[in-house]
Parts: sequence; structure tokens; C-alpha cells
Amino acid sequence: MKRDSSVFYISTGILLLMVLFGVFIPETLEALTANVQAFITDSFGWYYLILVSMMVIVCLYFLISPLGKIRLGKQDDRPEFTRPTWFAMLFSAGMGIGLVFWGTAEPISHYMVSTPTGVEPGSDQAIRDAMRFTFFHWGIHAWAIYGIVALVLAYFNFRHGKPGLISATLEPVLGDRAYGLTGKVIDIISVVATVIGVATTLGFGAVQINGGLSYLFGIPTNFMSQLVIVLIVTVLFMISAWTGLGKGIRILSNTNMLLAVLLFLLMFILGPTQFILNIFTNTVGTYLQNLPAMSFRISPLNEDVRSWINGWTIFYWAWWIAWAPFVGIFIARVSKGRTIREFVFGVLLVPSVIGFLWFSTFGGTAIMLEHQGVAKISELATEESLFGVFANYPLGTLLSILAMVLVGTFFITSADSGTYVLGMMTTNGSLTPGNRIKFTWGILLSAIALVLLYTGGLQALQNTMIVAALPFSIIMALMAISLIKALGQEAKELGIGRIPKRKP
Repeated sequence: MKRDSSVFYISTGILLLMVLFGVFIPETLEALTANVQAFITDSFGWYYLILVSMMVIVCLYFLISPLGKIRLGKQDDRPEFTRPTWFAMLFSAGMGIGLVFWGTAEPISHYMVSTPTGVEPGSDQAIRDAMRFTFFHWGIHAWAIYGIVALVLAYFNFRHGKPGLISATLEPVLGDRAYGLTGKVIDIISVVATVIGVATTLGFGAVQINGGLSYLFGIPTNFMSQLVIVLIVTVLFMISAWTGLGKGIRILSNTNMLLAVLLFLLMFILGPTQFILNIFTNTVGTYLQNLPAMSFRISPLNEDVRSWINGWTIFYWAWWIAWAPFVGIFIARVSKGRTIREFVFGVLLVPSVIGFLWFSTFGGTAIMLEHQGVAKISELATEESLFGVFANYPLGTLLSILAMVLVGTFFITSADSGTYVLGMMTTNGSLTPGNRIKFTWGILLSAIALVLLYTGGLQALQNTMIVAALPFSIIMALMAISLIKALGQEAKELGIGRIPKRKP
């Protein structure tokens, strides 16, 4: 196939313009993203809620449908990775920096700063609501978004031999247009959403490392500190991307999981273990009990609660949607040979439970410290709350350093993997994108992360995420329709779901 570079040049041009806007007229970029974000959340919040809930329903359908026996590949293909390795890959790909950044910050905010249901901050009900909605944001809805994109890519790539491009998965819906101008526009939108999704996550990582250095060593929390952090990490992940040190990245990925498990176990043992187990068990029950109501909650009659939904739930749905092309391509690559049922079970349920345990441990510990009057975690900056929790336990400094190293390794692996995936998306799905392409994407990822931090910090990151996710959300809906259509046709050909006729 002749390599077409138009997607690469157009998407890099769009993103380069964004960088130049941020450098030369940052106030304009900040105001523009804030205005567009406000319009989208006010006007399309209902759309995000319905769309993501439909993704969950589609995934659950595949879990129980006879279609679940179809393999992501030929019927005699078998998985390349063992289940434990596969689960570890899913978890590290889908969450990473976000779990460390929000592990304490989100539950404590819902408990003491702004409650999800409008109850009194600091109350017992606020604790229950804080944990329930944290589970909601990081549970099966998030993984359904990843799961749909990954499932569609894996199905068309491994079973039907299509290129590993978003546009190629839409052939059942678009026909030949999927390989023409319409397909290129779809791939450009996917690339831009992916870059902003990855760059936003890198921005969170830089802010968290800066917060830890500030809390421990008094290094100022400002753009210059974050600039130095991003530049150092950029050099590290670009060396890896440039030299193609796959072995080094595998080592870093394994290190991520070991550090995360070590940090989790230390906090679980040192923290209020009984409370952690109780809050986990209770919240799983209330989460499952209230899942349908939370899924469609827009609060049309209460402006304060609706504002909370826009700032938290809609932000998260947008974040997962923008992050989905990157994570989807990665999950698809490591899932060849698994059945659709096994895939949905592994992607939807296992990482969700692991996330629930993580938030119960770190968020539950933060809430207990605040509830008992031991520490005012809610008064700390978002990026410092985790380190404020560690300061109240033995080995606090060690835990803080461990957390910063964990964020750093997640930062490097996410950025390195991001350059590869973006290289693949902009070279017709090539499995070996050139170093020049990867180098360009690496620089752009870091530049956009810095521009967003420069123009408005965390709020600018959130605003831009919501704006970028809207166009890709439409593509994601088309991908789901395309998959259902293709699977329906294949089910007819294979006789799946058909009641066999009795022999006379």
C-alpha cells in the first residue's frame, strides 16, 4: 500500500497552530477553551451521559450474547499473553498517572469541598457519596469506552485483516468512503483527540511530581518547575523512542506495576485497614444499587449539582473518550486470540475492581484522616493531597518518593507508547513508524502539555480535554454501530444464535 502522509501533516499542522496560539496569545487560548468547554458541558452533557451508558449496554450485551464466542482473530488463534500479564497490561494502559493523581484528591474533594448530591460536606452521607461517585467515574463506564474502541480495532484488524486505523473500522457504515477523504478526516480527528488526551495526562503527571517536590523539599509549584520536569522526562522518553529500546520499555512497564503494588500494599497495611475493607465492601454495594440512576443523572432542577456533574462526570467521560484511541489501539494489540466474551470480562470488570481497591485504600485513608481530625487533607492543593496523607504515617517520605518515581515511570511509558501509537495512526497503520515521525509526536506531546499548563494549569487541561473529546465521541458511536453490523452479518454466516432444527 502506498504510504499517504496527509494525515500526519494536517494533524501536526493543527496541533502546531495550537502550540503557537498558546505561546503568543495564551489569554486568548485560555478564554477560547473555557468558553467552548462551558458551551459543550451545558449543551451536550446529556449526550455524553447517554452515549457512554450505551457503550456500557453494548459491552454487557456482548458479555452474555452468543456472539461472545467469536475470537478476535481466526478461530484457531490463541492469546499471546497469559491472563495475569494481560490484566496487568490492561490496568497499566488504562489508568496510570490518573490513579496516582486522583487517588486521594477526588474522594476528599467529594467529601469536604463539593459533594456530589448536595449534602453537607463532612457528613457521614458525604463519605458514602464521595466513594460511590469515585467508583462510578473510574468503574465500568470508563472501561466500556476503552473496551468498545479496542474491541472494534481488534475485531477488524485481526479477524478481517483491516489496517490498524480508526477509519478502517467504519467500512460497514461508510463503505469505500472509509478509505477516502472522509476516512482521512476521521483519522485526523482521532489523532488530535489522542494527542490532547495523552498531553493532558502528561500535564497531570508534571503537576503531581511538582506537588511532591514542593511538599517535601519546598520547590515552588509554578510553570517553571513544571517546565523543567517535562523537559527532563521528554529527554528520557525520546531517547527510548529514538533508539527503539523495546526491552527498556518492557522493564519500565513491569517496574510500574511493581511500584504500584508496593505502594498499594504499604498504604493498605499502614493505613486504616479495617475501614478500607469496610468502605470497599459497602461502596461496591451502593455502586451496583445506584448504577442506572448515576449513569443518566443530569440534575436539570438543581444548578449546583448540575455544575458538579459538568465539572466531574462530564470531564471524566470526555477524558476517557479522548484517551480511548491510544488505549484502544494498545489493548487491541495485546488481545489477539481472545474471545469477545473473555475480552469484555477482562477489560470491563477486572480493572474496575482493581481501581475500586485503589481508591478505597488511598481515598479511604484520606477521608479517615480528615474525619478523625488528624489532618486537613482537603485544604492542600490537589497535587499535594497524596503526599499530605503519607506525611501522617511511618515511612511517609519513602512513600512520597515512591509515588513520584511511579508517576515518572508512568509518564515515560505513556509518552513513549503515545509516540509509537501516533506514529502508527499517521502512517497508514504501519507497525514500524519511522523515528522522525515518532520524534515529531514526542516533541508535540510535550509542547502541548506545557502550553496547557502555561495557559491555565489544571483547568486548562480539563477544558481542552472536553473540547477535543466531542468530535471523537461521534466517531466512537459509529464504531459501535459498525461492529454490531459486522458481527450481525458474521453471526448469520456462522449460524451463531440460530436455534437448530430438530431432525425428524
